[in-house]
Amino acid sequence: MNATYFLVSTLFNLYLMVVILRLWLQLVRADFYNPLSQFVVKATHPLVAPMRRIIPSMGRLDTATLLLAIIVAGLKIVTLSLLFGGNLNPLALVIVAVMDVVKETLSLMFWVLLLRAILSWVSQGQTAIDYVLYQLTEPFLAPIRKVIPPIGGLDLSVLVAIIALQFLQLLIQDTFGLY
Repeated sequence: MNATYFLVSTLFNLYLMVVILRLWLQLVRADFYNPLSQFVVKATHPLVAPMRRIIPSMGRLDTATLLLAIIVAGLKIVTLSLLFGGNLNPLALVIVAVMDVVKETLSLMFWVLLLRAILSWVSQGQTAIDYVLYQLTEPFLAPIRKVIPPIGGLDLSVLVAIIALQFLQLLIQDTFGLY
């Protein structure tokens, strides 16, 4: 049973992260001709395109993609409940699905920051992936750099951002009893 739970949860979480990444790419207006961006668009377009015809965007926020993320999280919860037994209270389902999207968003931000830090040691910003990672993370790293400038060429903003993300995850866990 643990293997089934792991597999189902992981598959849903991976697609949820791709949907969240699409929303994040749109919010920061990243380069959509980048190979990573193209993959994300192609992986989510079959579900987002029909929803966009019905659900309008609100400014820069693509509400159709946000709703898709909540639906994917809800489907994960429903699938796991059907496989392993559990109640399907509709209101609780929506709340837990939204919290799951928040949890996966924070997790995705952590992995993107970590990947950017590792790639900065190896490739020095010369690949297309580096450029997209820069576009994704710079909106919240730049304000940190204003407070804590690089020390002797060592940029601590990624470390501060990762600590802040971990704090937020623990705060949400303590507040809502999730994870």
